Amino acid sequence: MQLKRVVVTGLGALTPIGNNVASYWEGLKSGKSGAGPITHFDNTHFKTKFACELKSYDPTLFFDRKEVRKYDLFSQYALVSVEEAVKDASINFENINKTRAGVIWGSGNGGIQTFQDQMMEFCSGDGTPRFTPYFIPRILVDIASGIISIKYGLKGVNFCPVSACATSNTALIEAFNYIKWDKADLIISGGSEAAINESAIGGFSSARALSTNNDDPQGASKPFDVDRDGFVMGEGAGALIIEEYEHAKKRGAKIYAEIVGGGMAADAYHLTGTHPEGDGAVLGMEEAMREAGINSSDIDYINMHATSTPLGDKSELIAAKRVFGENSEVSISATKSMTGHLLGAAGAIEAIACVKSVQHDFVPPTINTKNIEPDFANMFDFPLGKGRQKTIQYAMSNTFGFGGHIASLIIKKIQD
Repeated sequence: MQLKRVVVTGLGALTPIGNNVASYWEGLKSGKSGAGPITHFDNTHFKTKFACELKSYDPTLFFDRKEVRKYDLFSQYALVSVEEAVKDASINFENINKTRAGVIWGSGNGGIQTFQDQMMEFCSGDGTPRFTPYFIPRILVDIASGIISIKYGLKGVNFCPVSACATSNTALIEAFNYIKWDKADLIISGGSEAAINESAIGGFSSARALSTNNDDPQGASKPFDVDRDGFVMGEGAGALIIEEYEHAKKRGAKIYAEIVGGGMAADAYHLTGTHPEGDGAVLGMEEAMREAGINSSDIDYINMHATSTPLGDKSELIAAKRVFGENSEVSISATKSMTGHLLGAAGAIEAIACVKSVQHDFVPPTINTKNIEPDFANMFDFPLGKGRQKTIQYAMSNTFGFGGHIASLIIKKIQD
């Protein structure tokens, strides 16, 4: 069987630095921070009092009252970003085979807000269960993929991979695989997350994963910096229309870029920590390049997982050294310094960043970082504070998740 070519034909984004793709990309180019004081709940007793929240999100602009009651925020975010991507791709679903069009959509935490709210209400009562009938469908992590398929009538492959913070990259790789293997013509893929609440902030804080730089929220996420102290929580969604190349050409779609490789692996090391020598990251990156049929010297830009945690960033830099060698010309940046960490949705918005980087030959910056780990400071090209123009043929996006999950995606400039 001859493998099919896989391309990206539509993009949608809902992020802390922009509520659509255009504003998100402008935010990345200009080095905009999405961090600020938490407004979603009273943070008085929390060690971390800031996050990267969405700005001016109003569900009534997108949904009627009944839909708002039916859908947790993570599903709402998914639908908003997908609507933008579908419009961007100019898809007329009446003109395609809906049995070969599907949805592979990820989320790390699903309806964690709904679960928290309902359990707090129950535990504060007299023991009488008064759960909303939407409780179960609101919390299910796979429900967003189902809702998307229902909205657009798509009857092809439909599921939700979950691999913590590697989730949406895993979803994109699965979409790539299904189309490559000729099991689908078009797949809506990506991820969404809405976890800026008491339980998630409290839990990650207890694990000492979050920054506590409450005096300077916008400067708190500083990947690779010797003074980094943890990640900044983000929320939102990213959607990509993944399509078979000839199918896209036949319907006259604009093509942003091509997906040419996906590598998944495991650290097999620790519940929450990455392998100190980056073993899983090395395997994931090498597998992605093997599938793409390229060498490490062909990669022009890497959007690193780099969450700004002391151990995680260093292990990824060690992995990059093992794969790309010293004094490499590869450009490296961490857009989480601007958006915060969107957990299961991180890979989706960062894949969009890579698509736009390839499209416009531009490397987004890492902001806030001043003093890179000395062992690596002169090893790679680090655009700090300000992005730069650079011809990009191949971009790589890395995401890693609790449990040792690794997902690395390679995006290529489109060539007929």
